[in-house]
Amino acid sequence: MKKNFILIFIFYLILTGFSHSAGTSGSGGSDDSSSNYDKGSSLIKRAKKLEKKGKVEKANKRYEKALEYLIKSNKKKPNQPNTLNYLGFTNRKLGNYEIAEKYYLDGLKIDPKHNGINEYLGELYVNTNRIGLANERLEVLKNCNCEEYNELKEIIEGKKQSKY
Repeated sequence: MKKNFILIFIFYLILTGFSHSAGTSGSGGSDDSSSNYDKGSSLIKRAKKLEKKGKVEKANKRYEKALEYLIKSNKKKPNQPNTLNYLGFTNRKLGNYEIAEKYYLDGLKIDPKHNGINEYLGELYVNTNRIGLANERLEVLKNCNCEEYNELKEIIEGKKQSKY
């Protein structure tokens, strides 16, 4: 697991370096990145279902494969908030919290009110015992009238109750 983390982290550093220096030049990037994003998104949905059934190992394999597609998507069409959100999500699910946080924060620089990023970043903060920061994400979602607010609120409250 540690070896995977190091490889993913190095890959992240390389790709973010390229994405900041490279423009959106090239050939038909939108079709390729869209299909890579779609493949990654589909794998995440399947992984979530497996996780709910307690099949964590199988879910992790889907998250790892989704991560590969999402990295390709981000390389071809960098800095898309939805892609950054899923890059954060898959890394968080695989236990790569520092990398996940960087992707989430990059996404929030582009779209500070992105519901998914704010919810998942809040969940990461709960997982890493930073409840104050999780509450800040909840505050951003407060007026969205969305399921992300309710889900993050439940997770925060569950964490607080488990302390007692």
